[in-house]
Amino acid sequence: MSLNESNPATQTPDTSISESTLSFFKALSDANRLRVVGLLAHRPHSVEELATILDLRPSTVSHHLSKLTGAGLAKAQVDGHYHVYSLHLDALHQHAKTLSSYEGLQELAEIDGVDDPFDRKVLSTFLDADGRIAQFPMKRKKFEVLLRYALRLFEDDGPWTEKEVNERLETLNDDTATLRRGLVDHGFMERETGGGEYRLLASN
Repeated sequence: MSLNESNPATQTPDTSISESTLSFFKALSDANRLRVVGLLAHRPHSVEELATILDLRPSTVSHHLSKLTGAGLAKAQVDGHYHVYSLHLDALHQHAKTLSSYEGLQELAEIDGVDDPFDRKVLSTFLDADGRIAQFPMKRKKFEVLLRYALRLFEDDGPWTEKEVNERLETLNDDTATLRRGLVDHGFMERETGGGEYRLLASN
């Protein structure tokens, strides 16, 4: 966002709508999170119930729910020993209102969460309109930009099984093997000996 040119020293950009809208789209950019939203649209569920229905680990479901709650799309309440999640309908209605306005749609072009000019250029070249990787670059430096982009899918605490890593990476590209090997070979992740779980390296 740009500052008000009439007085840049005292004005600050109003990013509340754009950041909220970006968070909204990121929260719904994963197939499993969409399935969670669909289930919550029927009735509230606990983490354990969602994990059973979706055939996912509770930790993975918790990761998806944290994204949805962070975007204001879901909310939790304590019921005995469980946290029960439900949809935040007011937030959904507000996002629908924002996206239905011309000004709201204009702001989508101004944000992508990437500050580095080189990274922005690479992502604009190799990502499609849905934020998925359309093709892999040949040059190592450009490929590493895509790998850093993929790290956004692993903001929760690991470790993750290979199946869980693939489930997240396939939201970016069907060739999960290339991305998974790239994360390991380029020093972003490590794989335990014997084909065990994956975890982020400390430097990341």
